[in-house]
Amino acid sequence: MPQSPVAIVFDTFGTVVDWRSSLIADLSAYGAQRGVKADWPALVDAWRAAYQPSMQRVRSGELPWTRLDDLHRGSLDRLITEHGITGLTEEDKVHINLGWHRLNPWPDSVPGLTRLKSRFIIGPLSNGNVSLLLNMAKHAGIPWDMIFGSDLFGHFKPDPETYLGVANMLNVRPDQVMMAAAHNGDLAAARRCGLQTAFFPRPTEYGPHQVRDTKAEQDWDIVATDIQDMATKLGV
Repeated sequence: MPQSPVAIVFDTFGTVVDWRSSLIADLSAYGAQRGVKADWPALVDAWRAAYQPSMQRVRSGELPWTRLDDLHRGSLDRLITEHGITGLTEEDKVHINLGWHRLNPWPDSVPGLTRLKSRFIIGPLSNGNVSLLLNMAKHAGIPWDMIFGSDLFGHFKPDPETYLGVANMLNVRPDQVMMAAAHNGDLAAARRCGLQTAFFPRPTEYGPHQVRDTKAEQDWDIVATDIQDMATKLGV
């Protein structure tokens, strides 16, 4: 590995928090409470599938800069209709959309991040907006030093402005920042910008039949089993 980084930034959805299980549990409980019948796992999977296409509309210029919360809401409104879900009020839809603010961490995330925080600056580098990531951190007890939301840069990953924006905000060189993620594509984009890289798999992020990102696809600077193991490999 190169020199020890000054800061480590983390992809968040799937890497630090378990979005799928969290949303399915959250929406299933809420639907039962409200008497709304739906195939919540199917809705959650379709909602996540809409994530990249919705951001691509911003990247391509089809849409002006739009916060992820608002992209999520647009996708949700369409999917509610497509899935034939009825009986939801505007208040219900607001609550459901804020489910992304209530995601729970993987078991190793908070203890591992707490260890890393003792030596490094840590924060999320996520396509989520600052308010989403801040509320998620408060909900999940995630001990970030700084929150690098996409709305700080007006760009979504993998645009270079995100990775390089972290180095600029911290007044360090790109090679003094490490990107940590459970997604090889995110790390490849970070590496192209000169950042150090750390990978650990989340083999159930997309459910029991996941095929993507089950192992490291390049010789990342650190390859670990989870955030606790990553901390150990960094000598914390």
